[in-house]
Amino acid sequence: MSVSKPSSWLILLLGVACGAIVANLYYAQPLVGPISASLGLAPDAAGVIVTLTQVGYGLGLLLIVPLADLMENRRLIVAVVGLSAVALVGAALSGSAGAFLAASLTIGLCSVSAQVLVPFAAHLAPEAVRGRVVGNVMSGLLLGIMLARPFASFLADLASWHAVFWVSAGLMAGLAVLLRVALPLRQPTAELTYTTLLVSMAYLVASTPALRRRGFYQACLFGAFSLFWTSAPLYLAGRFGLSQSGIALFALAGVAGAIAAPVAGRVADRGHIRSGSAVSMLVAAAAFPLSLVVADGSNLALGLLVTSAILLDFGVSGNLVLGQRVIFGLRPELRSRLNGLFIAAFFVGGAAGSALGGWVYVHAGWTGTAWCGFAMPLAALAMLLFRREPD
Repeated sequence: MSVSKPSSWLILLLGVACGAIVANLYYAQPLVGPISASLGLAPDAAGVIVTLTQVGYGLGLLLIVPLADLMENRRLIVAVVGLSAVALVGAALSGSAGAFLAASLTIGLCSVSAQVLVPFAAHLAPEAVRGRVVGNVMSGLLLGIMLARPFASFLADLASWHAVFWVSAGLMAGLAVLLRVALPLRQPTAELTYTTLLVSMAYLVASTPALRRRGFYQACLFGAFSLFWTSAPLYLAGRFGLSQSGIALFALAGVAGAIAAPVAGRVADRGHIRSGSAVSMLVAAAAFPLSLVVADGSNLALGLLVTSAILLDFGVSGNLVLGQRVIFGLRPELRSRLNGLFIAAFFVGGAAGSALGGWVYVHAGWTGTAWCGFAMPLAALAMLLFRREPD
């Protein structure tokens, strides 16, 4: 593998592909109301729609992503992206809660191809610019996360929630063909069986303190992120009277937080990982009490909630890139497994945040939701300050 910096077009392709793939995890988030109503799910169980997708993603991180240390990467990526198109068709055709939830689990499982592409980019980049390259690719991934919500809301308002999954299915089919043509081959050198590969992951968790710490930090921040974006559409519709298009415009504001990814990559390359992480955690925590400054329902309250969304996305995005810079700097031959474990760890936090968000909002309103979200980044910051390791 060449150590020269990968071309700009290839970085762009990897970023766009990551964004399009990972967006599949978030299309249902602003649509939990109409989907649950259509499928007959109770309001306080609506969060399970998002949670099951994230559970599938976590399983894929543990069972599929490690294969990138064993199998030729392009073939693996194309196969999983193609399977995601099939799962999205299943979601679009769903007429019952059981069918949709099964499709959601499979969509999550297949969306892990994005987390094969990210370490792929790290392998292509030399050490001196690895943080920058990963940060640029992660910008695409994070834009996919943030644009998924407004895209889904707008399209559902124009057509139906089924249309969102039909469009994405077509996009994934086309992307599978494009990646097959454009990606270079990468054959790992590890000589392991699949069973040995999976067993080795337990050893990596036990023997890599930096992995455990960075996983915990991001689990706390991503839990707060998922809690916010699962409950915010319910809050916006119930207290501000916003339509799906209005919710889409609100979600679009969060895209501004994606600028944190390339900034964090440059901060990491300069060695300021610890201080950058602390700032990211403080910004994410501050987003929640800001949304409680004035009574809800007013234009000022809506403006503050928009600002909260931007700050939260900024903090979560920045800390994610800083964490991946640490993980990718550990052992190059284990990058896919380490990245899979890292992402799986914080998606546990995301799944918990999604499930908690819907339940807390129904039973404690936005005030209770905001204070739950506030506590999560503070837990990460406490851990960072307590442990004096440089990462």
